[in-house]
Amino acid sequence: IDSSQGAEPQTETVWRQADKYKVPRMIFCNKMDKLGANFFDSVESVNQRLSHNTVVMQIPNGQAGDFAGIVDLVKMKYYTFSGQMGTVVTEGEIPGELLTKAQELREKLIDTVSSFDDDLAMAYLDGQEISEEMIKKAVRAGVVSNKLYPIFCGSSLGNKGVQLLLDAVTDYL
Repeated sequence: IDSSQGAEPQTETVWRQADKYKVPRMIFCNKMDKLGANFFDSVESVNQRLSHNTVVMQIPNGQAGDFAGIVDLVKMKYYTFSGQMGTVVTEGEIPGELLTKAQELREKLIDTVSSFDDDLAMAYLDGQEISEEMIKKAVRAGVVSNKLYPIFCGSSLGNKGVQLLLDAVTDYL
């Protein structure tokens, strides 16, 4: 998805083909560094035009010219990309201004994926700590059954978030 455009007619066509052939899929909100990019508007357009069975897996820190990094809601870590073409990936703590939003969306993520794994659901209901492995297992179950569509973000041109997306392909597809 082009983050400045959201779900476009061609996206809908490809989505219908994937439905027809039962192809599991994930969504990458690309071009977060492009003028007019808006991650949450893109997520909303996906929910309106493609499917309501989505779950946000990452959130950007900034958009357009202010795009600075990505918060991973599964690991609860913050990633920045530097070096030639974003090849140096640095993991750190989530900036304070993003922490509340990240915690809120992680809670929503866990709530959504708990329906795909009984162990996670029980741990969630009992108020236990939810591990990264439990979340990944539940997300994978939803993705391969074509009942869940995780949403990621980044900029392929700047190679920001592409490494995390490839890791997600391995984990969930």
